[in-house]
Amino acid sequence: MTAFGFELLATDGAARLGRIDTAHGPVDTPAFMPVGTAATVKAMTPDAVAATGAQMVLGNTYHLMLRPGAERVAAQGGLHRFMGWPGPILTDSGGFQVMSLAKLRTIAEEGVTFQSHIDGARHVLTPERSMAIQRDLDSDITMAFDECTPFPATWEQAERSMRLSMRWAGRSRDAFVRRPGYGLFGINQGGLYPDLRAQSAAALTEIGFDGYAVGGLAVGEGQEAMFGVLDVTVPLLPADRPRYLMGVGRPSDIIGAVMRGIDMFDCVMPTRSGRTAQAFTRRGTVNLRNARHQDDPRPLDEACGCPACRSHSRAYLHHLIRCKEILGAVLLTWHNLHYYQDVMRVLRAAIAAGTLAETANALLAEAERGDIAPLS
Repeated sequence: MTAFGFELLATDGAARLGRIDTAHGPVDTPAFMPVGTAATVKAMTPDAVAATGAQMVLGNTYHLMLRPGAERVAAQGGLHRFMGWPGPILTDSGGFQVMSLAKLRTIAEEGVTFQSHIDGARHVLTPERSMAIQRDLDSDITMAFDECTPFPATWEQAERSMRLSMRWAGRSRDAFVRRPGYGLFGINQGGLYPDLRAQSAAALTEIGFDGYAVGGLAVGEGQEAMFGVLDVTVPLLPADRPRYLMGVGRPSDIIGAVMRGIDMFDCVMPTRSGRTAQAFTRRGTVNLRNARHQDDPRPLDEACGCPACRSHSRAYLHHLIRCKEILGAVLLTWHNLHYYQDVMRVLRAAIAAGTLAETANALLAEAERGDIAPLS
């Protein structure tokens, strides 16, 4: 079986072109992972997700432990077979969802006790339990269990949270069962404080992981603050391992993070936007609810090869949205995921060609005007 590993193929400034090898296939980086929280990328079939160019999807420990249960997924042959996705899967450890969704949670050294947001049932999630659940799910990339530092947080709060996450990272490492093609990522924490981010990077490196994530961002701090954290943190992470920025984001966020050396991304934005009538295009975002589209015969994006753009007009998409037809959400979600994968393809090609600065500057200049530059 293929060993889990990361190959660095080219660099352009701090940006990296690479490949991650996993038990269920390779992933070209920089990569964007569609979010399939509950064993499905909403409004998409697995074949449709693959058709956008996505190679890896994301699932979630918290949601899947509640419904249908990790043991039930394992009995069905693991998450790949259960959801019909043959490619690599990364699972978030559940720490963020415990913070954002769970009720009456109590955080202690052992782990987190909480009530389900679904039915109020009591659960305990520890580093060891999170590793066991993710193994039951057959995740190619398992994330260490951490506490997502709240925002805003004082230095003292962020320091206490980060120290707990680093202790949990060590326990996650000890509980993770190594096997060919499967990897474990540590998660850097520390809020917006450079000294804490540096201490966290050092602690994670000493423990030793197959990849390193930057967590606790995209929680309301704004792009400038986020990039400031990346400027400090990314150079401290091992260069021979993949780097993952969790929960980000907008196209301009991704472009800026790639320029700072990030390799992997996930975000609900393209799928959530697709279900709420917003489309990302090469000339900015489009709200298909607007009446100005009702007689527009043009495709959503002339340069896009997705089914929504190949076969349908803006007028038809507007009609579907106004009538609340399910197909509208399907087509717009498909388009948005295709667009995000187009962005990643262009960024990878620019790094390989050594033209990232020119390409990224053009993209960002358009984004600052509320527009996205042509990608072809």
